[in-house]
Amino acid sequence: MIFNHDTDLTLRAACVLINSDRVAGDRLGDLAALDEYLDNFGWTGRRDHDAAELASVHRLRGRLARVWDSAGDEVRAVEHVNAMLSDTQASPWLTRHAEQPEWHLHLASVHDPLWRRMGAEMAMALADLIRSGELRRLKICAAPDCDAVLVDLSRNRSGKFCDTGNCGNRQHVAAYRQRRSNK
Repeated sequence: MIFNHDTDLTLRAACVLINSDRVAGDRLGDLAALDEYLDNFGWTGRRDHDAAELASVHRLRGRLARVWDSAGDEVRAVEHVNAMLSDTQASPWLTRHAEQPEWHLHLASVHDPLWRRMGAEMAMALADLIRSGELRRLKICAAPDCDAVLVDLSRNRSGKFCDTGNCGNRQHVAAYRQRRSNK
């Protein structure tokens, strides 16, 4: 593992959030789906459970997607991340929980709106990635029929396919069939 647990988990959460609107329609279209997503990634703190909160998370999803879309241009990616850090008023502090005894960073108050807490955490994880010189780990799935994003956390940065639609297996099967038909 290249990054600490928090950064790794938060980068994966960002991918899932972005992909919730890129594969098979909007899978984060209601409050129940938002609650499921938040529970799956252990987001804590205030939840308003209203349409405004859902809309703010959808806006955050779009902002995060722009970071992935600009991953080939470090200056633009940094501009997007810095804007998110500023807009979320990220203010780091160390904490730990009974279920996670290691020290980790929180970047917003548990009383702040959900989008602000999520955005601050995700922007900081992206900042860690950029500071480590690893921006090229942010990728768009290489399958020609898929627009999903991925964060390639493999050792050799060889990941090309997302895990949303079995894209890697589909591409490998297609290549195998093509090779067999050429014989």
